[in-house]
Amino acid sequence: MNSRILALIATSIATIIYGITFTVAKEVMPVYIKPYGFIVLRVGGAVTVFWAIGLFLKKESIEKKDFKRIIMASFFGIALNMLTFFKGLSYTTPISASVMMVTTPILVMIFASIILKEKLFLRKIAGVVIGLVGAVILILYGNAGGGDAKNMMIGNFLVFVNAASYGLYLVIVRDIIQKYNPIVFVKWLYLFGFLMVLPFGWAELSEVAWQSMPPNIYMKAGFVVVFATCITYLFNLFALSKLKPTTVSVFIYLQPVIASIYALLVGSDTVNTIKILATALIFTGVYLVSKRAKVTTNK
Repeated sequence: MNSRILALIATSIATIIYGITFTVAKEVMPVYIKPYGFIVLRVGGAVTVFWAIGLFLKKESIEKKDFKRIIMASFFGIALNMLTFFKGLSYTTPISASVMMVTTPILVMIFASIILKEKLFLRKIAGVVIGLVGAVILILYGNAGGGDAKNMMIGNFLVFVNAASYGLYLVIVRDIIQKYNPIVFVKWLYLFGFLMVLPFGWAELSEVAWQSMPPNIYMKAGFVVVFATCITYLFNLFALSKLKPTTVSVFIYLQPVIASIYALLVGSDTVNTIKILATALIFTGVYLVSKRAKVTTNK
């Protein structure tokens, strides 16, 4: 089996894990572990794993001037990203949250045009407008027809903020990630992120009644910490070493499909007309933004 096929398998497995995580995390929060406490558990676990792996790698130092950008990346890629995602997921449903995450490529393009001065085309602008319209519909009307959600409007909005935060993170780290070993970079990224989320989640984590928690909830919490955080990142690192970033990024579009199938199978979510319409608009927008121009020009 060649390396390209292995890379495709790795990123496929990572995508399946991400899709399942929406429902698994929802089953843990907020009944057994509150959202911010879960984040401290997740990031703290990742810090432990990545720093342990780093002990077996050749020592590599981060340049002092790069720490400022890494700290900024930690804020948008770890702290704000996870705080808004887990809080939003505790309010909304797995399917709505997974669909909202697909807006990330649209938001990346917006931030890249502002920060990196990348040129916008009419097709991409149309894609942004259509995709964001879908996101707004999902935020405002996603719970029409029912659904197990405490406050879907706030939940979907927070997941949208999470997608925007992650999109900005991708733009910030685009250059710096090429300078260092990925494990060396990510162990510092998660360390700073852990220090940022600790004040928000320590109180909630200390409230967890570990003794009365059912065994299956332990397993689901462990799944999020080990598989949805560490394994997916390592699998995506391997995939990125063998495939183009654009090829790997396409797999994000499968997350809502997997999340929807799993959520419907376990009965944790429902589908309605509004969700279908919003999903169609978001996918149309992403397609227009991501589609390559037919004529290749020097840029």
